[in-house]
Amino acid sequence: MEIKNIIFDFGGVVMDWDPRYLYKDIFNDTDEMEYFLTEVCTLEWNATLDEGKSFSDGVAELLPKFPQYKKEIKLYHTNWIKMIAGEIKKNTSLIPLVKENYRLFGLTNWSAETFPLVFHDYPFFKELEGIVVSGEEKVIKPNPKIYQILLSRYNINAEESLFIDDNKDNIEAAQKLGFQTIHLAEKVDLKHEFEKRNLI
Repeated sequence: MEIKNIIFDFGGVVMDWDPRYLYKDIFNDTDEMEYFLTEVCTLEWNATLDEGKSFSDGVAELLPKFPQYKKEIKLYHTNWIKMIAGEIKKNTSLIPLVKENYRLFGLTNWSAETFPLVFHDYPFFKELEGIVVSGEEKVIKPNPKIYQILLSRYNINAEESLFIDDNKDNIEAAQKLGFQTIHLAEKVDLKHEFEKRNLI
């Protein structure tokens, strides 16, 4: 079916986010940093922040479990912005090229507290007609509900929509709902994928 809408995930697609950008300057030992990010401030824990839990509650939950990392856990909140390296320009540069012919949207797993910290600093966000942020909706991908929120809010059809995400689970959830998809795995070039589909 003809594509009418293009939907961008943010982290890993248009924004370069990685907690290691912050913690590489906090830990002297790489192995300890990796332990901290896999056992303390984990991706699963971060997902609860994306789902609407406040940073203060998330931090308070970890402190009694890992008292030896009290300082480092608190930095996840207070120095969060240092986890952002900037926009992924090879991908954001494509937005003006497709904006004339397609409706553009964002669908992101992102905390409602921290998304405003980046929104005003990157003009490409304002090129999107609408953005659904998981932390505001209290539901995260790959839960089908967040895709349905996007579809109903902006009156679009999944079959006419191209969804781009770097997470395989999120891609598979979108496919089950009828979306056309691009799994932006490592070494996949978004410009090339757009060209294959005659979008640019």
